[in-house]
Amino acid sequence: MSASPTWDPAVYARFGDERSRPFADLTARIGTRSPRHVVDLGCGPGTLTASLADRWPDAVVEGIDSSPAMVESAGPLSATRALLRIHRGDIRAWVPDDDVDVVVSNAALQWVPGHEHLLSRWLGQLAPGCWLGVQVPGNFDSPSHTLLRDLAGSARWHRRLDGVLRHADAVGSPEAYLDLLLGSGWQAEAWETTYLHVLEGDDPVLGWVRGTALRPVLDTLTDEEGAEFEAQYRLLLREAYPAGAHGTTFPFRRIFFVGRKP
Repeated sequence: MSASPTWDPAVYARFGDERSRPFADLTARIGTRSPRHVVDLGCGPGTLTASLADRWPDAVVEGIDSSPAMVESAGPLSATRALLRIHRGDIRAWVPDDDVDVVVSNAALQWVPGHEHLLSRWLGQLAPGCWLGVQVPGNFDSPSHTLLRDLAGSARWHRRLDGVLRHADAVGSPEAYLDLLLGSGWQAEAWETTYLHVLEGDDPVLGWVRGTALRPVLDTLTDEEGAEFEAQYRLLLREAYPAGAHGTTFPFRRIFFVGRKP
């Protein structure tokens, strides 16, 4: 997908409970008890970063995000936790300090083209004993994304949206990430999980992608065009994800890898 979409914290937070589950599963595999400095790269609105500050109250917990709106929304969280610091920054330019013991990146690196090279640099720069935990979405072949790409490439939209959406190279495989860590001398594990989210309300899958995958499209189109595109996309999603008696089931595959530098 586009590397720098415009984010809306309120839209993103609509499914906050569902979005938080992979973060909890990821960080549960980080085994350190008393880190000095924890960094959350691509921290979004900071809610999950604050949970790291609650888990490790004696650590400096730093959240970095490129979105001014996300960082602004995180401000009140910092006011209630003395060692929590959330600020704007480009994770592509981030260089770890010597005291960094934990690095987390949750659902962020898919926005960074060639992030494998970035990971390789971090693996070399991070100090011995440091933990790294990363989660990226693995659902680029799901209907929510294939329908989005097909519509963007249709006769009506391809001139306006050509090159806006990335997909084939957005993330690697679990095996590729594991090989990268092991090949860098780290102890590591990788896995994938498909969450079956049961979403409520009208057109909930459209509501979900409004907070993520649809952002680059809406950033490119005018308001009028965006409304037209959404109307067409909504009909496709309704067919692909029909509502059932208990809500709309939305399968979402996630890729995880965690490592520790000896």
